[in-house]
Amino acid sequence: MTGPAPLLVVGDALLDRDLAGRAERLAPDTPVPVVDDHGDRTRPGGAALTAYLAARDGRDVTLVAGVGDDPARRELKRLLDPWVRLLPLPLSGDLPEQTRVPAADRPVARLERGEGRARSATEAARAAVRDAPAVLVSDHGRGTADRLRDVLAARPPLAWDPHPRGGPPAPGTRLVTPAEKKARALAPADGTPRRDLAAAARDAAALVRQWQAAAVAVTLDARGALLSYGEHTVLVPAAAVHHGDSCGPGDRFAATAAGLLADGALVGEAVEAAVAAATVFAAATVFVGAGGAGALPRPDAAPPPADGDDPFAVAERVRTVHGTVVAAGGCFDLLHAGHVGLLRTARGLGDCLVVCVNSDASVRRRKGAGRPVSPLTDPVRVLRALACVDAVAVFDEDTPERLLADLRPDVRVKGGDYAATDLPEARLLEEWRGQAVLLPYLDGRSSTAMLERAAEPTR
Repeated sequence: MTGPAPLLVVGDALLDRDLAGRAERLAPDTPVPVVDDHGDRTRPGGAALTAYLAARDGRDVTLVAGVGDDPARRELKRLLDPWVRLLPLPLSGDLPEQTRVPAADRPVARLERGEGRARSATEAARAAVRDAPAVLVSDHGRGTADRLRDVLAARPPLAWDPHPRGGPPAPGTRLVTPAEKKARALAPADGTPRRDLAAAARDAAALVRQWQAAAVAVTLDARGALLSYGEHTVLVPAAAVHHGDSCGPGDRFAATAAGLLADGALVGEAVEAAVAAATVFAAATVFVGAGGAGALPRPDAAPPPADGDDPFAVAERVRTVHGTVVAAGGCFDLLHAGHVGLLRTARGLGDCLVVCVNSDASVRRRKGAGRPVSPLTDPVRVLRALACVDAVAVFDEDTPERLLADLRPDVRVKGGDYAATDLPEARLLEEWRGQAVLLPYLDGRSSTAMLERAAEPTR
């Protein structure tokens, strides 16, 4: 298989709206924010968001969901085309809609309408589940998973994102991904009212046994996730980020974990990557007034057409369709798995990724004699060949501040051992409301360590 594995998402689709605008004053008759000049932006929600995020990772995605023939359904289908193939189930009632009203980068109200539930399964949907190489269930408690429970039980999914109002995951599911609050509601009562790591670990272990799942990963927002196989629990910490209000990281987590499991990753590897992806997703929303999933690339905006390898042309093309420009950087004179993992995570955040690379002279000043190992043309050629990289920009200074000032990325991803408060470019990014995100490299992978091992005498 040369690309990401295809994925079938089974779940409850929603239509989300953001009424985002300026909130600079309070109403004269009551102390509530007045949102001026608001715009109405629609986006996929629920299982539709999970499917869309998986499709943005380059996967062939089919969504099985209950939809009707109301205006919300037609808008959702428009947003999903051409990213996701929709296989509808009959819906009783209207497609559910959720409208968020943010003010000063924080939600002040959420309006809900539509009580539609999946009414029945179709033979086409049953066949899709039976034949799919990988299945993710995104249950939002509106009946889709229940209507297909018999065929899901016969062929347990790779991943299941549960909801307290939905049914239990099919026994044998490889990974179940409840949020901490959901896990507390779904786990057997143990008389412990606290919400701490010990309580979450007990909940996760209990749910592994209750659901007969291979593993349960309880997501903990900014703390990461607790991964339990029933007898032991591992904390997978999140990377350091600048925090802000968000919604949608749980869907990002589930889409990433299920996709990597479909690609053949181990459960632990999939959870580690999913924590990183969800953390980046949450962090990227700080500079977007709508918050959370409001930072998504426009579903109706196609990827920018090729502009050669001119990073500024690529960035400008993305901005014209209101997309998100992501920049990452480093020396990359010995490209390794840690670099590739970081770049793939960075690309999943926005609509294009520009990689800023130190010139040979810059690498020598930073790394000393004997570096770079290979001339600049080699890493640039390899980086351009990566599907997750849209353009490469070379800078000759010790740090890329001048290049970043010209490029003005929306998100700057940095790998390495920095604290969120001392990232060198953080203050520069504030000039255009850019967002700094920190991610660790893959454990045990570094160019220096690889060179030292290569220099050791063989026995």
